[in-house]
Amino acid sequence: MTNLQDRFILNFITDNRWHYIWDGLLTTLKITFFAVLLGITLGFLIAMIRSTHDKTGGMKIANVICNIYITVVRGTPVVVQLMIIYYVVFASVDINKVIVAILAFGMNSGAYVAEIFRSGIMSIDQGQFEAGRSLGFNYRQTMIYIIMPQAFKNVLPALGNEFIVLLKETSVSGYIAMQDLTKGGDIIRSRTYDAFMPLIAVAIIYLVMVMIFSKLVSMLERRLRNSDH
Repeated sequence: MTNLQDRFILNFITDNRWHYIWDGLLTTLKITFFAVLLGITLGFLIAMIRSTHDKTGGMKIANVICNIYITVVRGTPVVVQLMIIYYVVFASVDINKVIVAILAFGMNSGAYVAEIFRSGIMSIDQGQFEAGRSLGFNYRQTMIYIIMPQAFKNVLPALGNEFIVLLKETSVSGYIAMQDLTKGGDIIRSRTYDAFMPLIAVAIIYLVMVMIFSKLVSMLERRLRNSDH
């Protein structure tokens, strides 16, 4: 017990090393929050373009561009995308690394969110579109007021899972020398030569965040189900 206490003090109390964990956690949450917003926005727009093409045959050029984007993003590792954006795209620009991480993870997530949204839209019976037309709605109004609310309920579990994956994916931010949560734990390890305490602390924090987010998604699912009655 004394040994564990001494190791805890060495890793987190001495020289206020807990600040590495705290500052890294704030950076991770900031990246995740804005990347989620970017991913939802991109994913929604791409899903609308692709589903519109599937149902009406229009927007052919935009659909081709979206297909290429999805293929490239889903076919390459996110850590490679992160490094390309930082070391290639913004190589000659003095840019905040947090912004780079938000762009990289948001664009990566957008490709997966797009397919999630599109699958939800395509799962809605064609009769719902016809019902919207019979009410005098045009295609856009039918999508907004009839299709999307039903599609959102259908894809919520998959959407929640994607955001959990995004939260954990941000742990590779250290590849561009940015101090996120994982990097903060690694800095402590390099100072104390004790890998157990800082890495276990990082793992526990990620686990707690994932459990909290999963609980929030479950509460939202339950509320949406109750609204159907």
